[in-house]
Amino acid sequence: MRGLRSLEVWKLGVVNYIDALKLQEKLALDRKLRRRCDTLLTLQHPYIHCWQNANRSQFVAELHYTQRGGDITFHGPHQAILYPIIESTMIELAAMYGVKACPGQIGETGVWVGERKIGAIGITSHGMAFNIDPDLSYFRHIVPCGIADKEVTSLRRETNVVLPEGEIVQEQLISCFARIFGYRNLIWKEDASV
Repeated sequence: MRGLRSLEVWKLGVVNYIDALKLQEKLALDRKLRRRCDTLLTLQHPYIHCWQNANRSQFVAELHYTQRGGDITFHGPHQAILYPIIESTMIELAAMYGVKACPGQIGETGVWVGERKIGAIGITSHGMAFNIDPDLSYFRHIVPCGIADKEVTSLRRETNVVLPEGEIVQEQLISCFARIFGYRNLIWKEDASV
């Protein structure tokens, strides 16, 4: 069928940041050389902070310096992380739960619910981290994405409905991504390993 775009979705579970980064680099090269179709990694990271310019004396679960934009961020359990990114995907997922989210104002990257940040975005290797129900206390130890006067929120905090398991919400986020980018054929790889 002409025009049918396929997306291979790798469900990786919890993956160490460095292992995920190495896999992204390999897959990006394979894609550039046309050895594979479009691929989307869906995973969670153990508790980590990633930043370019930050004070090492701040509270850290696991620290990685990166070439990403966005200053400092946090990744941990109960965040749906996808590589690559687009903010419309997170806005659509929030709307599925009755949460009105929107892009940030000038200088405020990510997706927002009023004055509270619910999703972080960055360059392609940054990916997307949508806060389903992470431990928000970790964000008190950093200035997320370099935005000092705003707080971070989660889908659990913003909605009055009982959320399904995190894996189901993560699959809904992937469906939003596929719909926005016009992918009609999703190829799920649950046994893909790093």
